[in-house]
Amino acid sequence: MKEIYARDVVKISNGEIICGNENEVLENFINDTREIKEGYVYVGFKGEHNDGNLFYEKALENGAKVCILQKDSVKDKLNVDEIKKKYSNRVIILVEDTIKAIQQIAEYKRSLYDIPVVGITGSVGKTSTKDIISSVMAKKYNVLKTLGNFNSQIGLPLTVLRLKEDNNAMVVEMGMSALGEISNITKVAKPTIAVITNVGTAHIGNLGSRENILKAKLEILDGLQDGGTLVINNDNDMLFKWNKENQNKKFKVITFGIENKSDIMPYDIVSTENGSTYKIDIDGKTYNIKVTVGGNHFVLNSLCAIAVGRLLNIEMEDILNGIANFELTKRRMQVEKNKNGVTIINDCYNANYDSMKAAIEYLGKINASKKIAVLGDMLELGGFSKGLHEKVGEEVAKNNVDILITVGSLAKDIAKKAIEKGMQEKDIYTCNNNNEAIELIRKKANKGDAVLLKASNGLNFQEIFIAIIGGENE
Repeated sequence: MKEIYARDVVKISNGEIICGNENEVLENFINDTREIKEGYVYVGFKGEHNDGNLFYEKALENGAKVCILQKDSVKDKLNVDEIKKKYSNRVIILVEDTIKAIQQIAEYKRSLYDIPVVGITGSVGKTSTKDIISSVMAKKYNVLKTLGNFNSQIGLPLTVLRLKEDNNAMVVEMGMSALGEISNITKVAKPTIAVITNVGTAHIGNLGSRENILKAKLEILDGLQDGGTLVINNDNDMLFKWNKENQNKKFKVITFGIENKSDIMPYDIVSTENGSTYKIDIDGKTYNIKVTVGGNHFVLNSLCAIAVGRLLNIEMEDILNGIANFELTKRRMQVEKNKNGVTIINDCYNANYDSMKAAIEYLGKINASKKIAVLGDMLELGGFSKGLHEKVGEEVAKNNVDILITVGSLAKDIAKKAIEKGMQEKDIYTCNNNNEAIELIRKKANKGDAVLLKASNGLNFQEIFIAIIGGENE
C-alpha cells in the first residue's frame, strides 16, 4: 500500500494533530480553497499578500477532510471545540513550516514508488519539453506530469503528491529564482533522468550572472539517483563548456544538439510555420521525424524526447508517434486564427531574452502578409534589464518584422534599439497598457497577417489574446 496517513504526516514533519483521527488517509493535496472537493487535503501557505493558513474554515466548508496549517499563523485563531462541533471527523494538523512540511511529505510519497522519474530544468522550454517527453513516455507508461508550470518549492511537491497506484512514471518541471531552490525540490523528486534544456538569462537579476544560473540549474544533480543519466542541450554554450570541462562525472551524460556534435543529432531539417521535419540515424537505421510546432527550439525539444525515450527503451516508432502527436500547454507557442483570418501566436506565459529571440525568429520565418510583434516587458532582470531589452530590439530588426508594438516602460528599450538597427520609426508603436495594444492590433492586423504575443506573465498578455482571438479565457 502507498497511502499516507495523518500519523505519517505528524512523524515526518514533527507536527501535531489537534483534532481528528490519526488513521485518516490523506490524498488529493491542494492549496486553493476554490478547487477543493469532498475529501481533499488543504495545505495553507503564507504568501506575499495573503496567508492561506487563515482560509482553513473556507476549506472545511468546501469539503476538506484534513487541513495542514502553519502553527504561528493560526495558533491564536483556531477554535478547536467549534471545529469539532461543526465539522465532526475532520483532521487539523499543525506544523512549524508548511512549505518544509509539504516537501517532506512529498519526499516520503516519492520513496514509496520505484519508477522512472524525469526531472526537467532550464532557463527556457521546461514546460514544452515536459509536454513532448510526457507524450513519448505515455506510449509505454501511465505518466504523471506537472500540470501547467507547477514547478516551484510548493508546486513540485504537490505534483509528487498526486502520484497514484497506477502511475508507473513521472515527469516533473523544476523552476527556481534563487540558488538552493532546485536543490531542495530535486531531493523531493529524486529523478532517475535529469534534463537541462539550456542556461540563459531568466532570473539573472536575482542570480547576477549566467555562471550562477548554470550553478543553480546543475543543482538538479543533487537529487539524481545512483546510476541516473543527465541529458543536456549541447548547443547551449554554458552546458557545452561545462560538459567538456567536467569529464570525470559520476553519472552518464547524453547530449542532443543541432550545431555541436552530439549523441542525438538531426540532419536535413526542413522548417515551416506549421512545424519541422528532419532525419536522424539511430542504431544504423534512418528515421524521419515530424514536429508539429514550428521553430528550431522545438526541434531541440524533440531531440531531448528521443534521448529520454531511448534511455527508457521505448520503441523508436512509438517515440516518433509521441513527438508527432504531443500537445502543448496553453500559452506556449499556441497558434490559432481568429475570425478575421489573422494568425495569432500566443506565447505569453513568460519571457526572457532567450525565449523572446526564439519566438521572434519563428515569426520572421513564417509565411504571412504582414508580421506584427507585440512584445512586453521582461521582468526580474535587475541591472541587466536595459541591455537585454535592447538585444531583443536587435532581433526584431533583423528578423523581417513589419510592425513592432511594445507594451510597458521596459519594452520601450526594445523599440529604441529596433529603430537604431534600421527599422522604420513609422512601423513602431509604444503602448502603456494592454488596452492600447488591443486597439492597435485591431487597426493594423488584417487577413493573412501574423501577430506574436510575448511578455512576462505579470503583464497579463492573455488579456490581449482573448480580445483579438474573440474567445473565452481558458
